[in-house]
Amino acid sequence: MATARRAGAASPATAGANPLLGEWQTPYGLPPFDRIEAAHFAPAFEEAMRVHRAEIEAIAASSAPPSFENTVPALDRAGRLLERTHAVFHNLAASETSPELQSAQLGLAPKLAAHTHAVQTHAGLFARIEALYEARERLDLAPDQRRVLERYRSDFVRAGARLDGAARARHARIVGRLAELTTRFGQNVLADEAAFRLELRHEPDLAGLPEFLRAAARQAGAERGLDVPVVTLARSLVVPFLTFSERRDLRERAWRAWTTRGEHDGANDNRPIAREILALRRELAGLHGARSYADHVLADTMAREPSHVQTLLEQVWKPACARAAQELEALEALALSRDEPPRIEPWDWLYYAEKVRKVRYDFEEAQVKPYFPLERMVAAAFDCAGRLFGLAFVEQPEVPAYHPDVKVYEVRRRDGGALVGVFLHDNFARPSKRSGAWMSSYRVTSHHGPDGERVVPIVVNNNNFAKAAPGEPTLLSFDDARTLFHEFGHALHGLLSDVRYVRVAGTRVLRDFVELPSQLFEHWLTEPEVLKRHARHYVTHEPIPDALVERVHAARHFNQGHETVRYAASAFVDLAAHSLQTVPPDLDLAAFERAELDRLGHPAVVGLNHRLPHFQHLFSSAAYAAGYYAYLWAEVLEADAYEAFVEAGDPFDAEVAERLRRCIYASGDSVDPVEAYRAFRGRHARIGPMLQQRGLIDIDD
Repeated sequence: MATARRAGAASPATAGANPLLGEWQTPYGLPPFDRIEAAHFAPAFEEAMRVHRAEIEAIAASSAPPSFENTVPALDRAGRLLERTHAVFHNLAASETSPELQSAQLGLAPKLAAHTHAVQTHAGLFARIEALYEARERLDLAPDQRRVLERYRSDFVRAGARLDGAARARHARIVGRLAELTTRFGQNVLADEAAFRLELRHEPDLAGLPEFLRAAARQAGAERGLDVPVVTLARSLVVPFLTFSERRDLRERAWRAWTTRGEHDGANDNRPIAREILALRRELAGLHGARSYADHVLADTMAREPSHVQTLLEQVWKPACARAAQELEALEALALSRDEPPRIEPWDWLYYAEKVRKVRYDFEEAQVKPYFPLERMVAAAFDCAGRLFGLAFVEQPEVPAYHPDVKVYEVRRRDGGALVGVFLHDNFARPSKRSGAWMSSYRVTSHHGPDGERVVPIVVNNNNFAKAAPGEPTLLSFDDARTLFHEFGHALHGLLSDVRYVRVAGTRVLRDFVELPSQLFEHWLTEPEVLKRHARHYVTHEPIPDALVERVHAARHFNQGHETVRYAASAFVDLAAHSLQTVPPDLDLAAFERAELDRLGHPAVVGLNHRLPHFQHLFSSAAYAAGYYAYLWAEVLEADAYEAFVEAGDPFDAEVAERLRRCIYASGDSVDPVEAYRAFRGRHARIGPMLQQRGLIDIDD
């Protein structure tokens, strides 16, 4: 039977007073959220780091010669108490923060970074890892054992374990400072987002807004103690407002607030923070002998080097710009036909695009939303996971989480009912939650349970949908529903993982591979049989009409030039910023960004997904630094992967689904991703399906 993992042993004195350190007598080993306070984290981390240091010293000081069994599995099991504490801290800081928790973040970030650096540069431990690595050809290791050894050795080398004393010390200081800066960056973006509210006090302010958007704005106002509708910078509010509002002046205000987060003088100014992050990353790369931070980071990805990323982006850039130019002409023509100013500004694009789509396809977003209530879209995602992978999701309404909006589910096998994992679903925006959508874990799977049993993972999805008024259903846009399926694809990657070692479990894969399971799962949302089964009108419960499904399909490439240019522009800017070989202390981020966009011939009216002062993918952590391209890289993989189901003639073909589960969703990083994909598909991925998917080439090209 699967079992929850037990954390490392804290001392009885500390465990008794601090809920983070004791045994959790809770359902599924979930954190005791109702007992945890911000003040508990600092002492809990001190104790967890003490325990971890002792575990590391025991491995390194062993008198037995290094073997795989006495070194790598021991290292993989070490630090469970620290990882458990960090999982709670990280998730609460992102999903349900407070001033006290943010203060703790800033104080703990450099200490935690220093601890991780000390472990990964521990001379005695690295000597054992290096000895095993050098002897790997003679050790008769299983493929997953060799892979986890190689990944740990890479972690140590990239952390500076081979640097000399002075360079290693400088490396440690850089890592600590970066931890503090990235924490501040994310907190500043959240502060700017929480501070903005566009109050719609009079009926003319609401001109053009459909009822679902008015209701969401009223609810946002009520949650902030206001008796007027409010537009916040939650994506599920600001994007529909830019799409439907007839008030050009208010659209401009919302757009400027959205695009200038982190770019205002004062306490929340992210420009000097991003500048220092870039400089420190460049210095860190230099310590490793790399020409730039991009060179350093990309060496540990599928792409391998910046030139390969550049080539991929360039393959979509020209056709996307050409398509965007055609789209702009259509917007200008429509504006002219309405006797409105033909010059389109960035805050006008979505507004006129929606009207062009209505004219061309007799389809607009407001027609779809009544058929996309949140509960039905969640049921659709669960149903697809059941039909593909044999999973059943059983809600546990009596199990408490960290916020009343969060739902807890058991995940079981449909055939025998065995527990696979626990899934937390946190779908609504709130001021205490960072923007965006993401998957995370409270517990990562492995086979470190008693007698080698599989540890049950605990996975959480966070979205930021605009919550409906009490008693009313939350209606999703098509883009919202796609986001829900995307994040759920990440969740499945964590839930279905079945590997021996934590280091290579779940989503702990190369950055440009991690988006494959998530982006691939989006395909099932648009399958006609899924829509017919689950997209039902929230009042009449009638299924979405065939004619509307056909119009949705016909419009699938609409505005893709605009969307692709925005994404690729952000990826180009990311790559350029992290390819700098020198970072001037007075670097003007806005000027740098403009210069790179001008070099590309970027159409300013299109804009870009993220500007540098609020680009959290890059600067709230290092996760996507020099790596924002990963979504496009993964799209090449997922578009080609879905063709396997098309070729089989069934989007739920059992044989293809089982191969997908085994080779992609379950294998984590226990197999090189190139080999994992080849095992699933029988060959390397081809770029054509991605270009077709975005409407950038004809099928015959």
